[in-house]
Amino acid sequence: MNETVIDTRAPATDRVRRAVTVAFEATAASQTRTLAPLADDLVLVDSGLDSLCFAIIVAQLEDELGLDPFSDLDDAFFPVCFAEFVQLYEAAAQRQAD
Repeated sequence: MNETVIDTRAPATDRVRRAVTVAFEATAASQTRTLAPLADDLVLVDSGLDSLCFAIIVAQLEDELGLDPFSDLDDAFFPVCFAEFVQLYEAAAQRQAD
């Protein structure tokens, strides 16, 4: 698995978005999946990834960002679109920074 290099000088939201994007792309490649173009309104079930891919992405982002926003959620919630997925990680990064 390739290491992602994230510019730590970039704003936190940019770093998180970049890490999420790279995780989606790397996971699709490693699982030989065709990833739909990543756009904020991309519905995740239409992304070309399956539940194993999402589990890999969450584990990879926990390693790279030190964040597991799903463990902090009170309600069972899974984002529907790519923007919601990114926002979930951005919010977790903000909570960690506070």
